[in-house]
Formats: sequence, C-alpha cells, structure tokens
Amino acid sequence: MSLKLPPSLMLIFYVVLSLCSIYAVSGYKDVDDPAIRTMEEFSGYPFDETHSNTQSLSVDAENLQKQIDELATFSDTPAPSVTRVLYTEKDVIARRYIKNIMGLAGLSVREDAVGNIFGRWEGYEPDLAPVASGSHIDAIPYSGKYDGVVGVLGAIEAINVLRRSGFKPKRSLEIIMFTSEEPTRFGISCLGSRLMAGSEMLLKALETTVDNQNISFIDAARSAGYAQEENDLRSVFLKKGSYAAFVELHIEQGPLLEEEGISVGIVTAIAAPASIKVDFKGGGGHAGAVLMPHRNDAGLAAAELALAVEKHVFDSGSIDTVGTVGILDLHPRAINSIPSKSHLEIDTRDIDEERRNKVIEKIHESAVSIAKKRGVRLAEFNIINQDPPALSDVSIIEAMKSASKELNLTHKLMISRAYHDSLFMARVSPMGMIFIPCFKGYSHRPEEFSLIEDISNGVKVLALTLAQLSLK
Repeated sequence: MSLKLPPSLMLIFYVVLSLCSIYAVSGYKDVDDPAIRTMEEFSGYPFDETHSNTQSLSVDAENLQKQIDELATFSDTPAPSVTRVLYTEKDVIARRYIKNIMGLAGLSVREDAVGNIFGRWEGYEPDLAPVASGSHIDAIPYSGKYDGVVGVLGAIEAINVLRRSGFKPKRSLEIIMFTSEEPTRFGISCLGSRLMAGSEMLLKALETTVDNQNISFIDAARSAGYAQEENDLRSVFLKKGSYAAFVELHIEQGPLLEEEGISVGIVTAIAAPASIKVDFKGGGGHAGAVLMPHRNDAGLAAAELALAVEKHVFDSGSIDTVGTVGILDLHPRAINSIPSKSHLEIDTRDIDEERRNKVIEKIHESAVSIAKKRGVRLAEFNIINQDPPALSDVSIIEAMKSASKELNLTHKLMISRAYHDSLFMARVSPMGMIFIPCFKGYSHRPEEFSLIEDISNGVKVLALTLAQLSLK
C-alpha cells in the first residue's frame, strides 16, 4: 500500500533514501538516529541489515550489462556490430525483449500505433501528469550496442533501483522506447517522437513514404503489427503537458567526458539539424572530347558547393555551428564521362536557430552563384526539415545537478550536438538529458563502448532525478 504524504515529508524521504547507502555500507545502526526513524516511518520498511530495501540506489550492474549484451544479439550483422532496422524481424524480436524486461520490472506495458512502447509504474497520485524517461533501440547498419539502448534499459533499471530502495512515486513514472530514432529505413529521424509531438507534416508524408525496396511505411508497420486502422497514426499525437517532465539517459557520442575524467554530462541544449537537398544539371559529354573551357560540369559545381558549406560554417564564428555534406552523387558515374547531374544532401546544425538559418541562406546564395559561374542549372534547392533547437528545462537541470552532487559524482554542463528524441519531447513537456562517457567518443560504429561503472552512475543520477521530479 502506497503512503500518501504531503510534499514536504516526501521530499524529506527522498533525501533520506539517498543517505541510506552510507549507513548500510558502514553497518551503522542507531535506533535513536532521526534519519533512520524517518526512513522507517515513511518507507514502511524496518531499517536493519537483513532487509534488502536498505541498499538504497543499488544498481544491478551485472544484470544490466547482460541485458545490453543480449539485446545486441538481435542484429542483422555479426558481432561486434549491431544492425537493427525499423519493423524488420530483428526489430520485432528486440521489441518483445524490451516489453518482457518492462514486465519483469513490474511495469504496465502498452504500445501506440507506430510501436512506441510505454512501461508505467503508477504513482500514488495517478491523475497527475507522469514523469518519463527513455530512448530508442533501433540501430543503423554496422553500429554499436550502446546508442539509445543505455537510455531504455538504463531507465528500466532506474525504476528497479527506486523500487529496491523502497521509494514510492507521487507522479507515475513511465519508460518510453521510441520507434525509429534513426532514419535508416525511411529517411526520417525520430519518427516516433516526432509523431508524439504532433507533426502534421510527418503524418501527411507517411501516407506516401516508401523504403528503398518500395515498401510503404504503412505496409511495413502493419507487417510488424502496428497501424492496423486507417486513421491510427493520429492517435500517436500527445497534448502539450502530457508529461510533467522527460529525462533521457544517453552515451555522450563525443570524447569530452572521457578526456576530462568527468562522470556525468548535464545537457543544457540540443542542437537541431536542417537538411538540404541540392541538384545541379549540366551539359555532360565525353571526358576526352569536350575541352575544359567549354564544359558545364555539374560534378565540379557540387564539389565547389561542398567546400562553400565548410566555409560558411567556419564564418559563423561559433564552434557550435557544424555542416556536413553526407551525400554527393554524380550522373552517369562513368570515369570517362563529364557529370551531367549532381545531387548533394547537406546537414547543418546549431543550438542557435537564427545563426544556423543564416548559414543556410549563405549556402543558397553560393549555390546560385556557382551555378551561374559554371554554366549549370540549379534544379533544386530544397530544405527538407528545419527543426528548432531545444533548451533543457532549468528545474530539470537543477534536479540532475542535485542528484550528481548527492552521489558525489563530478558533472559538466554541456550541449548535445547530436539530436535525440528529447528534442521532440521538449515540445510536449519540460526536458533534460544525462550524458555518460563513451570510449573515445565513438558512436554509430562497432567500437562504441561505455564502462558498466559509467552506465551505473548514469542510472543512479537518473533514478534520483526521476524520484525528485515525481514528488513535485
């Protein structure tokens, strides 16, 4: 039976829980100690060495690592790489695995029309907006086993940590496994969280979206058991305020925490990308017969624009502005033929939306100028998406800082240059992110790795943060 206490008393209980491990480790017991009396009164458990609930904030690191390793076996490529693409057989098996782990943690499990999976621990005031955590488990081809996965399995373990401590949440705590954070199959990043945030543009696009095998999104979803009804996808939309807070645990995907020997990164902002597609059309011709002064080379136009992207990013004057030409295709792709067509796809990111958009304007100006100078046609300059960056909520930042200090863990305020489902959850609720170190900053490759000690630290910070937020 859950204890319904005034917020002030619950806050005392929360603080006492975080201190219990000190007493448990030292073996200290004093029946007259006020902290012990408070623990016994408000947890409903006797404080003695034989009771498992005295081991406050105890992470089952061995089992957590086992789960990470087991999940990695559901892959379309051999170890140590992981490939797990949306709605494929391995993805469906992995989803079953996550639902089973949620069930073992005592969570009530449900799914929405695109396969976002939710596991809820009901609080003693269930009508209040819940506090959520989570991430994704899909993996791009030949990537690693920690990206996203730490934020799902780690969040479930955070719930286990709180249960073992005797904690009772006021607001319900909910774990979310988001569908398709990676754009691998349909070219759409954060598909599940974008829909949850109410993207009408995405809803419309999914009606005609197909993969490289010409399989439609709807058919692929239905093959995995989702989107069974005609208008199912709109049911994924959430109203603003559906959650009181959302906190995501994630590997840094960068080298700073490891290089500086810092335990935890507290994310203050998430940079957001704008994606651009550019097509040039030139004259083509024989590589030997057409003299250099007479050429209209679409390939060189593309190459010049790629260098212009780099220039405009550097000219922004900020280390937080980045730009990448990730795709550059030429037609007809023959060594003895002048390219008659070229296609580029450009990714630009920044935590400052105005600064990023000015870079996009400069890139467009360069594309027009290059086309004119080289005698080719700028056939397309299309901004595919232009998401705004997201700022972490101040109260969540403070909760994460407080948790880190309580656990005697060093922390660093930092931004996320990669973007995550948290970017879109920020449109639904206040948001925050916790980073943990990863080996050399490697991610999206088989060498991706985080020490279980670092993961456990992140889980403890997450557990204390969720506990604090659930009592508000």
